[in-house]
Amino acid sequence: MSATQKIAVHSLSDLKNTTDDALPNYLHSLKFKQIHTQTDVRLALGYSAVIIAGALFYFDWKFGWEASKPYTAPAVVAYFLLNGAFSYWLWFVERGVVYEGEGKTGKIRISSSTKKHIPIYECDVVFTPTPYTSNPEQKIHIRAPMTRWFTSDGYFTAKPFQQWLASEVPVIGAADPDNIVEDIGRGSGAQQLNLNSSNAIDVLNQLKASGSSFVSGEGRRRK
Repeated sequence: MSATQKIAVHSLSDLKNTTDDALPNYLHSLKFKQIHTQTDVRLALGYSAVIIAGALFYFDWKFGWEASKPYTAPAVVAYFLLNGAFSYWLWFVERGVVYEGEGKTGKIRISSSTKKHIPIYECDVVFTPTPYTSNPEQKIHIRAPMTRWFTSDGYFTAKPFQQWLASEVPVIGAADPDNIVEDIGRGSGAQQLNLNSSNAIDVLNQLKASGSSFVSGEGRRRK
């Protein structure tokens, strides 16, 4: 299935933004439920700063400088504190998070990034397989050229993107085993993936995804 909107293949931001938009659509189709806690906090900080600035402006316009003068300094301080908290949250807490959610196979948080002038899509994935009581949080870093799922004339093709994610990320592969391709993972003809704390690393090694790394415990990496 291809996206109907054509983008400029030489625009790295268009490639990344289109891919970012496709990621939650795919996970929603697998019955993952998105968690909006981080987005809600960011919006609350941003809107609070705007409300303070707007309220001070209205008070000054309505009652004049003398009446609003005692409230100006506290309002300015509050505005800059909220704006600073907003920036900190955006750059150090969210850090490029494009999806956070939970499905039957576990919890997942995905942050995406690209390097300047390099059309390679990189993701830091934090996931916890079910059941949560016996499975620790795990982290992997995956990457792939975006030419894998964009046609030469600028159309996004969902299938290769979905196959890449399902083959690289165990909790996604467990939810969508048919999208694990033969040369990367176990293929559609294999038995159901049984993911738990004792076999998560083995499952990831079996997926054989190029250019990815695994971080858990001793920081094990693979090429």
